[in-house]
Amino acid sequence: MLFSISLIFIIGMLLGYFCKKLKLPSLIGLLITGILLGPYVFNLIDSSILGISAELRKIALIIILTRAGLGLDLSGLKKIGRPAVLMCFVPATFELIGMLILAPGLLGLTRLEAAVLGAVLAAVSPAVVVPRMVKLMDEGYGAKEGIPQLILAGASVDDVYVIVLFTTFTGMMQGHGVSIISFVNIPVSIILGVVIGLAIGIILTVFFQKFHMRDTTKVLIILSVSFVLVSAEDSLKTPITFSSLIAIMFIGIGLQKKRENVAKRLSKKYEKLWVAAEVLLFVLVGAAINISYIGKVGVVAVLLIIGALVFRMLGVFLCLVGTNITKKERLFVMMAYTPKATVQAAIGGIPLALGFACGDTVLTVAVLAIVITAPIGAFAIDRTYKTLLSV
Repeated sequence: MLFSISLIFIIGMLLGYFCKKLKLPSLIGLLITGILLGPYVFNLIDSSILGISAELRKIALIIILTRAGLGLDLSGLKKIGRPAVLMCFVPATFELIGMLILAPGLLGLTRLEAAVLGAVLAAVSPAVVVPRMVKLMDEGYGAKEGIPQLILAGASVDDVYVIVLFTTFTGMMQGHGVSIISFVNIPVSIILGVVIGLAIGIILTVFFQKFHMRDTTKVLIILSVSFVLVSAEDSLKTPITFSSLIAIMFIGIGLQKKRENVAKRLSKKYEKLWVAAEVLLFVLVGAAINISYIGKVGVVAVLLIIGALVFRMLGVFLCLVGTNITKKERLFVMMAYTPKATVQAAIGGIPLALGFACGDTVLTVAVLAIVITAPIGAFAIDRTYKTLLSV
């Protein structure tokens, strides 16, 4: 295991550095590292690490979402108002509709199979988007207009919405029928996540005021609480749940509102943690990519992904109609809302595991979506934000 970890960090950081030198996002180097070291190429990552890959990726997401909450300016988000709410579900819905229209003709899927595929692909990747929006807020690009805040909030809720839809559609394919309560759970889980996160953030603020401790200790306490929240959500078997990832982000927001100076210091600590977490996250996402699947659907799958993204970008555009956001800023938001990675890597193989006839196709298209959209989306954000957004 130790040898595998050393390879992940040494080769990952080396290829990430080379990509930066070539003016490409470092995550491309990390994804390539994962593909090369993963079980489908050289198989140099220990099976024990691959066995806990999902948990390690989730830890990395927890780190970046907490940091996002610690730095998120809600005042910028409030200025935008209605579009911030629409961004949480309209783009994903449009992409799902696009998949329902295109997939049966291009891949020969049934409407229900197309719905399952659409639910897998419709989530934007917080792992790609969130760290870049945090960087934009740090540098001040688009912050006055609330652009990074808009994308941050939308990307976090978007995933909850899509995962609930995926669970519903897979249940229908298994003959469970349509559950109304699962759709009711979408807004309820989001609201509960916000309330729980803010409450914990406020409680931790009071705790940190009464008991003086090092900032490193505070980070460990917040991380531990975050792990408990994720575990609690996973263990819940009730029809109504809460979104632990949203709760985790709002812990940071709660701390920031009560003790802004402490939040800034903790954000710096999380920034250092993210250096290691980013490498782990994207290398392990890359390790989940089976490149041999890609040749099976090839050009048709690429056309399907592009077509679905056109629908998604149309959804983003409609969300921003009637706002003061300029054409350049709208173009940036549309591009920034396209990357796929984490959710697709996490749930792309489930239909195949469940024995669905479309399982192989769903996994293949999910893998291809990661390979295409994660590096291109990251590259588009990194290369255009200084041009399209104002300081």
